[in-house]
Amino acid sequence: MKRAIILRGLPGSGKSFWVNEFLSALPPEMAGQVRAHGLFSTDSFFMRDGEYHFDVAKLSEYHQRNLAGFIAALGRGEPLVICDNTNLAHWEFLAYETAATALGYEVEKVLIGNPADRRHQTLCAERNSHGVPLAAIRRMARAFEP
Repeated sequence: MKRAIILRGLPGSGKSFWVNEFLSALPPEMAGQVRAHGLFSTDSFFMRDGEYHFDVAKLSEYHQRNLAGFIAALGRGEPLVICDNTNLAHWEFLAYETAATALGYEVEKVLIGNPADRRHQTLCAERNSHGVPLAAIRRMARAFEP
């Protein structure tokens, strides 16, 4: 069975940690296949020499490139495809979900943490690796659509 997982959560909520834990529970060959051909995160486009370099001017382009890669993986029939983005509003993951469903994938949305919880927001601000401040985390939390 083909499966697509769409992660949702604030920056610093633990989405990438969840992916690593999830993949470590798979047989090593399958985990390697997913890492190489089925794991898609817009953040990966901002990585240069192991460091994150955010550029708001590139955000839209990188989201489109991430979606295109995800759809290409679905088209190749990868057995497991994962979208590791914040996906706080429905419109942010609708194209991922629609493409996966259209290509016969079971779609699972996984929410990491509770965006409405102020303690969770504070924790996310403290531990996110991209320097997103608490005020921005709180704005993102208000935009969350259950």
